[in-house]
Amino acid sequence: MSTTSNPYRGFRFPAEIINQAVWLYHCFSLSLREVELILAARGIVVSYETIREWSLRVGRVYAKSLKRCRPQLGDKWFLDEVFVRIRGKLHYLWRAVDQHGTVLDVLVQSRRNKKAAERFFRKLLKGLCYVPRVIVADKLGSYGAAKREILPGIEHRQSRYLNNRCEVSHQPTRRRERHMRRFKSVRHAQQFLSIHSPIHNHFQLRRHRVSANEYRTARDRAFLTWRDATGAALVG
Repeated sequence: MSTTSNPYRGFRFPAEIINQAVWLYHCFSLSLREVELILAARGIVVSYETIREWSLRVGRVYAKSLKRCRPQLGDKWFLDEVFVRIRGKLHYLWRAVDQHGTVLDVLVQSRRNKKAAERFFRKLLKGLCYVPRVIVADKLGSYGAAKREILPGIEHRQSRYLNNRCEVSHQPTRRRERHMRRFKSVRHAQQFLSIHSPIHNHFQLRRHRVSANEYRTARDRAFLTWRDATGAALVG
């Protein structure tokens, strides 16, 4: 069996421990060393560098599986970009979420001009394979210019206040950025966030909007989907 078909190949720890480590690292605001300490408290001696490797190699497979398991995505896209400083240089993290708060995709770029917006639109359309009914963004002119080229005819709403849903979704990234003492390169940022966003977002159940029983049901469903997605990594 190839490494592609079995991401656990070559690791001496069982899949259950790798699964737990990746879940802890991406679901909570924990550093690699903190995850190492939690596992050590449970009698599992593993270095933080090994956990980093698990996060990159196996986490990528988990993230792809979770994307395939996502429920039907919304037809209203909220777009936003925030700056991230990488090795002293300013870059921009582009993010899209739907009306349900599901992160659709992320892209790290060095610009936020029309060309960068077009690249982000194409990445979204390629990954999602459908067009939205409405696009909501702030007043950055690049969105409108790119939309006219890539998505003509789609309703476009621009307001600094309508876009709060996407702006809030950047907060977990900011917390992780502080823990990691900033990203080391554009490739590192893109690679990490492409894994972190689907896993972390999967367990964000918006508890304040539902009753306790509804929350527990949603939480059980999220864990069931997680087990299905991570179990599928063994065979797919």
